[in-house]
Amino acid sequence: MDLDVFKNIKTPCYVLDKRLLVKNLKILGRIQKEAGCKILMALKGFSAFSLFPTAGEYLAGITASSLHEARLGFEEMGKEVHVYAPAYRDDEFDEMMGYADHIVFNSFAQVDRFRDKLAANEKKIEIGIRINPEYSEVAVPLYDPCAPNSRLGTTAANFDFYRIGELSGLHFHALCEQNADTLKNVVAAVKKNFGPLISQVKWVNFGGGHHITRPDYDVDLLIEIIKEFKTEFGVEVYLEPGEAVILNAGVLVASVLDIQPNMVDNALLDTSAACHMPDVLEMPYRPEIIGAGKPGEYAHTYRLGGLTCLAGDVIGDYSFKDPLKVGDRLVFLDMGHYTMVKNNTFNGVNLPDIAILDDDGIRVVRSFGYDDYKGRLS
Repeated sequence: MDLDVFKNIKTPCYVLDKRLLVKNLKILGRIQKEAGCKILMALKGFSAFSLFPTAGEYLAGITASSLHEARLGFEEMGKEVHVYAPAYRDDEFDEMMGYADHIVFNSFAQVDRFRDKLAANEKKIEIGIRINPEYSEVAVPLYDPCAPNSRLGTTAANFDFYRIGELSGLHFHALCEQNADTLKNVVAAVKKNFGPLISQVKWVNFGGGHHITRPDYDVDLLIEIIKEFKTEFGVEVYLEPGEAVILNAGVLVASVLDIQPNMVDNALLDTSAACHMPDVLEMPYRPEIIGAGKPGEYAHTYRLGGLTCLAGDVIGDYSFKDPLKVGDRLVFLDMGHYTMVKNNTFNGVNLPDIAILDDDGIRVVRSFGYDDYKGRLS
């Protein structure tokens, strides 16, 4: 990547590369075509709506986890809108129905709670239940939807099998940044626990967490799994990746504000792990930086920290071939997903601009300021 393209933008700034997004979308489009499935974009991972029209050229629609996500997908993409939430609010459900094509419930108790509203609605909304296959290979407990005692999805022991006729579909989600071999194991668990039900519904949603656009992902195996499932049960199959849509297609550009020496040299940046890339602290993980290495790999090692007063607002230790100086720009890779959707204004720190990079260069599509900070408070 040519770093000169970033030299004139104000930092911090999320930059989304439309060309790399399209590369990912073409992979997803191929899977839809060859496997005969539908792929939805999960807004919980990526919801930069300036690029929704581009995504809509390849994908069947969006999947939402809230009223606002459903409305955003309905208004900005205008294709299928699927919704799942662990529980729904009474005061939001009427509006939600106006946007949704599918609504997936977490339990039959939730189905019963909203049955009358669904029956009275002129729009024919297909309903499903999220099932818990009680199997996953997710390493981080915070992100494991099938961990013991999970609130997400109904287990076979708690599923009212006699009520399957009330449903159009089943939904499961048991992956997190995983390959098709893990999906194969999850599907085996779904078939073991819920096999007799599957052929009685219209569709099955395989959820998200599919790292489809990762270079080592086994796309052919995924296509095989979907085709075999469709043939065996005669159902339509949906996938709803979020991260895979924008994987490796977005960066966060930041600048060095100061160097604070201690036992380690601290480089203070105009960005923040706590505010602008919270998964660095939550996951946790260490984002890659163009031109940087692991501690000690190159001659000059720094601990990169944010500009908030949170002691733990630390991105990590990195080494560089040349000493860092005030004004240097650092480009954090793979910052398109779970950044903009999770960022915050702790300490009153401003949010990064959002820009799109294409063959014509960079254009900023959104800037933030004091009113955005104040507007969240009272």
